[in-house]
Formats: sequence, C-alpha cells, structure tokens
Amino acid sequence: MEGATLFESASLWAVIVIAGLALLYAALLARGILRHDKGTARMQSVAGAIRRGANTYLRTQFRRIVALIAVLTIGLYLTAALAKQPLPISVGRAAAFLMGSLFSAAVGYIGMNMAVQGNIRVASAARRSFTEALRIGYRAGTITGMLTDGLGLLGGTLIFMIYGKMAPEVLLGFGFGGTLLALFMRVGGGIYTKAADVGADLVGKVEVGIPEDDPRNAAVIADLVGDNVGDCAGMAADIFESYEVTIVSAMILGLGLAPFDLKWIIFPLLVRAIGVISSIIGTYAVSIWPTGGDAFKAMDLSYDLSSAISTISFFLLAQFYVHDLRVFFVTAMGIVLAIAFNKYTAYFTHTAHPPVREIARSSRTGAATTLLTGLAVGYESSVWAILIIALSIFGSVVVFASAGVTFVLYGVALVGIGMLSHTGNNVSMDAFGPIADNAGGIGELAGMDPGARKILADLDAAGNTTKAITKGIAIASAVIAAVSLFGSFVETTGLQKTGLDIANPYVFIGMLIGGALPFLFSSLTIRAVGRAAALIVEEVRRQFRLPGIMEGTTPPDYDRAVVICTSAAQRELIGLGALAVLTPVLVGFILREEALGGFLAGVILVGQLLAVFMANAGGAWDNAKKYIEDGQYGGKGSEPHKAAVIGDTVGDPLKDTAGPALNPMIKVINLVSLLIAPLLVAHKTLPWPAIVALALAGVAVVAAIWYSKKEAVLATGKE
Repeated sequence: MEGATLFESASLWAVIVIAGLALLYAALLARGILRHDKGTARMQSVAGAIRRGANTYLRTQFRRIVALIAVLTIGLYLTAALAKQPLPISVGRAAAFLMGSLFSAAVGYIGMNMAVQGNIRVASAARRSFTEALRIGYRAGTITGMLTDGLGLLGGTLIFMIYGKMAPEVLLGFGFGGTLLALFMRVGGGIYTKAADVGADLVGKVEVGIPEDDPRNAAVIADLVGDNVGDCAGMAADIFESYEVTIVSAMILGLGLAPFDLKWIIFPLLVRAIGVISSIIGTYAVSIWPTGGDAFKAMDLSYDLSSAISTISFFLLAQFYVHDLRVFFVTAMGIVLAIAFNKYTAYFTHTAHPPVREIARSSRTGAATTLLTGLAVGYESSVWAILIIALSIFGSVVVFASAGVTFVLYGVALVGIGMLSHTGNNVSMDAFGPIADNAGGIGELAGMDPGARKILADLDAAGNTTKAITKGIAIASAVIAAVSLFGSFVETTGLQKTGLDIANPYVFIGMLIGGALPFLFSSLTIRAVGRAAALIVEEVRRQFRLPGIMEGTTPPDYDRAVVICTSAAQRELIGLGALAVLTPVLVGFILREEALGGFLAGVILVGQLLAVFMANAGGAWDNAKKYIEDGQYGGKGSEPHKAAVIGDTVGDPLKDTAGPALNPMIKVINLVSLLIAPLLVAHKTLPWPAIVALALAGVAVVAAIWYSKKEAVLATGKE
C-alpha cells in the first residue's frame, strides 16, 4: 500500500491471516461439536422440530427482503454517484453493501444452525456431567462469536487494502449492509420469539397451570425456535454490525486527523486482530476453570483473561508502533467499559442481587406491585448506564483535549473498537443462552431424568444472565458506535466548524423529532408482538379444547404455532425498516443538515435511555420469576408466582424485541444520515423528481405507522 512501512504492510496481511484463523477456529469447533452424540430418539425428534422451524423462519425472512436489498444496492450506488464520487467508489460501495448484507446473514444463519446442532448435544451431555454440557454449549456459541470476528475483520481489512484512503467511502456500504440485515433479523426474530413466549406462558402457565416447556402446550416448539431466531441469529447480526460500524467510523475519523498518518488507520485493525487472538484463548478456557459448577463464573473469568491479554497487547502496540499512549488509554477504556457493563447489568438482572429480589418480594402483593417495582428498577438502571457511557466519552475528551475535536471523536471511536475487541467472547456468552434454554426444553419435552434436568436448569440460569449482560453490551456498543458515526457526520458536513446550536429552531426541531422516534419505533414493535401473541393465545386455547391434548394422549399441532409466528413476524419487517431508513432522509432533505444533526443527537440519547430501561426491566422481571420458581415465596403455582409470570410476560417484548431493536435502528439512522450527507452539502435545492421521491417516502412512513395501529384479528373473527 502506498506510503505504508514494511511493518504496516506486513501487519495488514497478518490481520487477514488472523481473520482467517478465527474462521478456521469456528470450523474446528463445529467439527468437534458434531462428533458428540445426539441422545435418544425422542430427544432427536424434539430437536429436529426446533431446527426445521428455525430454518423455515430464516429462509422466509431472506426471501422477503431480497427485493429490498436489490433496490437498496442501486440506492447505495446512487448515493456515491450523485455526490460525484469516482465510478470505482460508487460500484465498490454497492458491492460492499451486498458483502456486508451477505456476511451478516451468514453469521446469523450459520451461527443459528450450529446453535440448534449444539442444543441436542448439550442435553445429551447433561446425562453424564455438568462440565461436558457446559463445554459443548459454550463452544457451540463460540462458533457464532468467531464468525462475527472473522467476517467483520476480513471484510473491513480487505476493503481498506483495496481502496486505501478512499476506503471509508466504500466501508459505509459494508457497514450499512450489515446494519440493515441486523435490523431485520433483530426485529423479526424479536417479534417471533416473544409472540410465541408470551402466548405460551399466558395460556400454559397462567390459565391452565402447566409447567414451562410442557409437551401439551402447542406453542412450546415455537417458543424454543424463537430463542434461536431472536437471541442467537438476531443478537449475532446486531453485534456484527456494531463491530463493522466502529471500524468504519474509526477509519473516517482517522483520515480526518492532521497531519495524516497511516498509523491512525492501521492501529484499530491491529487492535481488533489482537482481540480475536485473546478471544480464542479466553473462550477455549471456559471449561477449564475450577468453578465448582458455576457456569457464569467460568465465562466471567474467561472474559477477564481475554481482557488482560488484550490490555497488555494494546499497551505494547501503542508504545512501540504508534508511539502515542493516548490511543492505549482510550482502547483500554473500551475494555473497562465492557467489563463495567458486565458487572452493572448483572447487578440489575441477576437473582443474587437486591433489584431482582426486591421485585420477587413485591410479587407477594400482586401483579401491580410486581410491575411497579420492575419499572422502578428499569428506570434507575438507565441512569447508571448513561453515566458509565458519559464517563467513557469524557475520558476521551480528557485524553485528547489538547488535540482538537476530531481527535476527541477519533478517541470515542477507539473506545468502541476496544469495547468490541472481545466480540468473540460477547457473542459466545449470548449464544450460550438460547442453546442452554433449548437444551432445557428438550430435557423437559423428552422426559429426561431429574439429575440431567437439574444440570440443564443450572446452565439455563447462567444463560439468562449472559443474555442480559450481552444485551447491555450491545446497547452500549450501539451508542458508542452511533456517537462515532455522529462525529463522522459532523466531519463530513462541515458542522464541526459552525457547531450545532440548539438555540437554532431547526436544530431543536430535529432534536425533538429524533427524541420521539425511539418511542414510535418501540410502539410499533410492541404492538407487533401484541398482534402476534394474540393469535398464538387463541391457537393454544383452541388446541387445549381438543380431546386428548390435556390428557397427554394426543400430541398438539406444533407446526401450526410455528407458521403463525413466522407469518406474523414477516408482515412487520418492511414497515419498520422503512421507518428507520426513510425518516432521516425526510428530515435531512426537508429541514437540512443542521436539523439532521439535532435529529441524530435526539435519537442517540433517547434511544440509549429507552433501550436500557426496557432491557433491564424485562431481564429483572424474568429472573424474579425464576427466583420464585426456585422455591422462594411459595414457589411454582403460588400467587406470587402468578404475579411474577405476568411481570415476565410484560417484560418479554421489552427485553427481547423493542429494547434490542433500538440498537440497529440507531445505527441504521446514523449510517443513512452519513450516506446522504454529501448530497445534502452538494444539493441545496432539489429537482422535482427528488421532491416526488420525498413525498412517496413520507407516504411510506405514514403507512407503516397506520399499519401499527391495527389490532389483532383473532381466530374467532372478532377484533
């Protein structure tokens, strides 16, 4: 590469090799997982139904969005061509968009399939030992983590090696492709999983009084499928696009630093490569720690090991290559931020800590007090989350205070680079959750012996905590990535010279609209869950009325519930995607770039607060229910348990649909704004075809909102 030293050229090729090593490690793990036995014929039958349902859902989703991807590929080409970028850049941006979409889809699809291959093997291993079941479950999840690391690093590095200083223009397409797919997979998977979960719980646990994962419940397979398409495929795509976006923003800001030096671009790539190596070491060590059967402690220790390796390596890289320890401090700050979110989220969502126990105690006086206490916990947790992130950004300000605004924003991007350097660990911990949950469901449905089911229950409890923690990290990474993209937007539009004056009415109007959008988006997703869950409730009720279902002599029609959830989730995707993609276009071209800057600030701030509130309140309600199910306050079937189930049911669409969906929404909006920024600067007046296109975009947004107001049509035909 032009201007690169021998070390820098060799480093880029080393990054490519390390990305390949991550993919090779994933392949070796997959090979090892598939060698383990799959248990009894009954266990295999249940696992087969889960696998078929999950693959049917994802294939249906990909078919539904392929036309939109084709249209947006042309749109990505035009965003560069109309800004008078050279033809190779315009074509490269469109091609990178396709590559980002493909990589994101591959991470979700392959990772999910390995998860559903792992769940049956974890269930089978639980008949022998806790350690073996933990090792299989975590390594099955690690496959998804290594795919995220490998493909994200490979795509970003190849584009930089091909395009050099122009790489950020192309990387925008790569980041947008991953982000858009993540939005669809997060939203669709979230609607699916919570419709099935809410429907199954409301009828099974509350109305009929049967246990979770009871084979008589027609929605039980759909519920287990939902864990995979929501918590596995959806979360993997979500973190993958944060991984991409922080690379994009760091490169854009690095190119804006004066005087220009290639080290500002290569350092973030080397940090990510170091993160891959430390993640491989850490994830492999999980089953080695002598933790006495504490699965979460084993994963936490491995995360700390990876953090220690990375921190030492970042220091050496900053000292002997960059010759500037400031970059070490901000990347190390990112690791501290990730660890802080691990501990903070565990405090608010784990059964061992006061917030969850307070919710459980409140259930003794009914569902209303359970809900009120959970709301209070969620609101409080949002305050501490925003302060942790604010301290991280302030740290970048302190470190780069004397170097100027662009260096400060570059430092924020490096905080995100450091925070997601252990993406392999983060995704492994998240994917472990649905794998353990599914293994427990298989154990229940297949009637495994009590000893094995106790092991599976312990793994599931650890999985609930890891899912909650990784949701916190995903939200924090989304905000850091969005702030970095916001900095890139300010750099691209030249607003760093004039600043964003909130006394300017246009900026303030944009901020108000941006602050309102996360509430509107959450309303749409929660309504979508409500519509789909109502259909599942009616279907489960209908089947319970059939002769032989409650007696256990006739199996329910599991496939019917799977079809209902799949269809309901797919109907919502395009409207929600249109809202995220078109709103910044409308604000930008109607109110111009200053208003769009205010709009982005509003989206980031309110989106962060709302996402953390929903994720933590939902996670706390969930674990309060499990705390009671473990024998506290009367245990299963008691009045406190029924109140806790209602709290969990309310929290489910918050923590697994609306809250997580805000992560990709925030990044989609920021990336779209960054893509159209050169057009806003270049075209102060619009030709009539553009005005017509804006009018059609406005109609599409209104149509999406109107559709969200529809109530579910139940099986009885009444609304």
